[in-house]
Amino acid sequence: MRLRDPAPGADEIRRRLDRAGRRWGAPDRLPLAEVTVSGPRDAPSARARVRREALRPVREGPFPLRAVLVRYADATGDLVLVAARGRFSLAALDRVADVLGSDADPGGALLSPAVEPTPNGGWPAVDWGLGDPRRAGIVGSCPLTVPTGAGGAHAVRTAVALTLAGYGGAADPEVGSLDAMPSGPGAALPPVGVVITPARADRTYLPTLAPVFPLTVHGVEGPDGSFEGWCRFDEGTIAPEVADGFCASVVRLATRLAADPGAPLPARPPLVDPEQVREILRLGGAGVPSGDTPRIDRLFEEVARRRPDAVALVADDGELTYRQLDERADALAAGLRASGVTAGAMVGICLDRDTSLVVAMLGVLKAGCAYVPMDAGYPPDRLRYIVENADLRLVLAADVGSFPTMADVVVRRPAEVIAAAALDGDRTTARTSRDADAPAYVIHTSGSTGRPKGVVVPHHNVTALLAATAADFHLAPDDVWTLFHSSAFDFSVWEIWGCLLTGARLVIVSYWVARDTEEFHRLLVEQRVTVLNQTPSAFAQLARTDRRATDELSVRLLIFGGEPLDTAVLGPWFARHSHTRCRVVNMFGITETTVHVTAQTITPAEVVAGSRSVGRALPGWSVSVRDEHGRVLPPGPTGEIHVGGAGVAHGYLGRPELTAQRFILDAATGERLYRSGDKGRLRPDGRLDHLGRLDNQVKIRGHRIELDEIRSVLAADPEVGAAVVVVNQATPGDPATSRIDAYVVLTAGSDTRRVLDRARRILPDYMTPTTLTEIPTIPLTENGKPDLARLPAPTLGALAHRPDPVAPDPLPAAEPDRLAAAVLDIWSHCLRTPVTREDNFFEMGGNSLLVVQVLTSMRERQLPRVSTRDFYSNSTAGQFINLVEQRHDAARHGRT
Repeated sequence: MRLRDPAPGADEIRRRLDRAGRRWGAPDRLPLAEVTVSGPRDAPSARARVRREALRPVREGPFPLRAVLVRYADATGDLVLVAARGRFSLAALDRVADVLGSDADPGGALLSPAVEPTPNGGWPAVDWGLGDPRRAGIVGSCPLTVPTGAGGAHAVRTAVALTLAGYGGAADPEVGSLDAMPSGPGAALPPVGVVITPARADRTYLPTLAPVFPLTVHGVEGPDGSFEGWCRFDEGTIAPEVADGFCASVVRLATRLAADPGAPLPARPPLVDPEQVREILRLGGAGVPSGDTPRIDRLFEEVARRRPDAVALVADDGELTYRQLDERADALAAGLRASGVTAGAMVGICLDRDTSLVVAMLGVLKAGCAYVPMDAGYPPDRLRYIVENADLRLVLAADVGSFPTMADVVVRRPAEVIAAAALDGDRTTARTSRDADAPAYVIHTSGSTGRPKGVVVPHHNVTALLAATAADFHLAPDDVWTLFHSSAFDFSVWEIWGCLLTGARLVIVSYWVARDTEEFHRLLVEQRVTVLNQTPSAFAQLARTDRRATDELSVRLLIFGGEPLDTAVLGPWFARHSHTRCRVVNMFGITETTVHVTAQTITPAEVVAGSRSVGRALPGWSVSVRDEHGRVLPPGPTGEIHVGGAGVAHGYLGRPELTAQRFILDAATGERLYRSGDKGRLRPDGRLDHLGRLDNQVKIRGHRIELDEIRSVLAADPEVGAAVVVVNQATPGDPATSRIDAYVVLTAGSDTRRVLDRARRILPDYMTPTTLTEIPTIPLTENGKPDLARLPAPTLGALAHRPDPVAPDPLPAAEPDRLAAAVLDIWSHCLRTPVTREDNFFEMGGNSLLVVQVLTSMRERQLPRVSTRDFYSNSTAGQFINLVEQRHDAARHGRT
């Protein structure tokens, strides 16, 4: 505020400040700072000093007010007042100015007694801010000017509200004002404020960034309907590029209002114009050609010709060189032809992870066919559905007798197919197709209708993925990879072909070794693995084992995929493995877009920042974030991630309507896009933040699961009247404790055990509910949707059928009893519920990751070692305790 001439001295202002402070209940004397500027009041240096004092943040406290007297060489002065907006209204700050600017009685209340600071100091969360925490407290500013006749302040407020609706996704956006603060303890504040500064000669407000609005539009309305102002923001919360984009949208919408004031505006007008759309699409990677890429089998044959004697596969059943792998795949392809399989057909593969699996995949491709992988652990009904959906006539299986019997479907072992070619006398490969656009594989993912949906992926998508990543990742023939994941999980596509198409060595990890982190860690050391691919859930257990290990790993490239990564889990890893020697990459991808879409290198800096970035699009891929109408959003606001480019699959097998719904043509570019259903936001530098799902799909231990598929299976049971399915974590933030909790309304005389048993015949293990709780009715919201917050706590496993849970056994003194008590204590801790000898680990909510936790805890307590295979064979607590006691007795007597 500008002091009248002659300006009162510092002593007089201090006297007024002390008197006012006592009247207003300030606990201490209110300080007054004094600075002197060598020039007159109107000099640039004077204006700069006033602005600097106004923008300095105020220290929060019992009476958060700062007063600074600025004296000039011409005997004039300004008094700069800075107050915490979460505690002062604009009217209250006016009153402070009135009292200190004159000798008036400071009667009346200064602070609004109903307004209290919110827990975060008054700042609401801004999901689209993308600020840099390292720049917290640095004030950014960008101009916001609306031309003559645009409606002035009213048009600006309207344009701000419409822009905010697009940025925040709110149907009724709330725009705040400093003289109309919300009331009540912890009152929520809107994310944007608009302040129209009064043009008064005696007082000039230079609003600070004390905690109220993350982004505030300030300005003066001109008599001609113009608006001259600026936007202020804290760069720790709002990125300058995002603020610029916000202001540009406000100006464009306000100008549009002026051009046709009577024209109705949509509730969600587009935030960017067509020219900006093109720039944003280029920022997300659009327009980068992927180039022509060959078929998978042809590229493999080139590698085999260059490296015939190099080891291609290492597994429990032996090793194969590239020449041997190529020859066996040729023999299988000939056997398929001799068996009547024609080019273009689909061949099922239901094999364990060993050399025969890779031989079968490559042989199917060489025969001009597409492979359809199925996990041998799938229940019969799911296997049967996949066979019918893909119209399979031949399935290659390890255990022919256990595969469901179906009419017109031949189930044979790979060796039997190869033998058929020998009997036929023809061991040549049918060169019937050189089309890289032909389907290479069909992987079935969870579907909301209660049945999985098959994703058809052509050859060139896979080879384009290798072309996009090989140079950046320095993939080379001297690398050693692992095949850790199920062939029915698309991460395996990257593991198998990423390795073999670059001439490296693939170490196939058996089912049981993959579930025992100590054995897996030992394998990584012994085989000197350099490229390791993991889901974050699996890696968390491996990292825990690595912290105790003395042997050094050779991993130079660690790639995460399959589920969101919490970078915090990498802190202990970086403590042992320098990011300069082992590159860590977080990759976002979808089965429908060929495994990977983006890549973000993770360093300790990302861990400290808690980064959610999944990086930029791979060369040849593109990402954009769009609103519910499919319109491109600028960097900052959240929306649905759309993926285009070289990785987009053909569509869903036999599902034309669903394909048309999810695979769309971009009206702006004509490019084919996949609507991911994932929530994200684009950063100003082109990186993508992945923020979860928009629908009812979840990721559990890398598996993509539609909760509606589980619900549909349960609801179809004749004893179930209604069902709802949710995902919970026994320990929040720990993915290993994620579990599927289902609730059912049963008909009279029904039993949850029977319902769960029938569900297991249809759903794979990773989709089978951990708990099944009977409820009298599904609670509903006012809109008629399931009210998940009102669901009761789930009843865990066998406890659902015991009205009086039995407490764990007490700790006895005898050695066997001590072991039993220790085991029960570990199980109870990992399962987060009391456990007795009669309880089954998996019925109590256990899963593969919790198995690892139990075994790790046992080793930390120096209990006898138990393998994962033995755990699964002894999953009842009593059986497991007997096994531990036997191992303990054997160790005491020197037996192995």
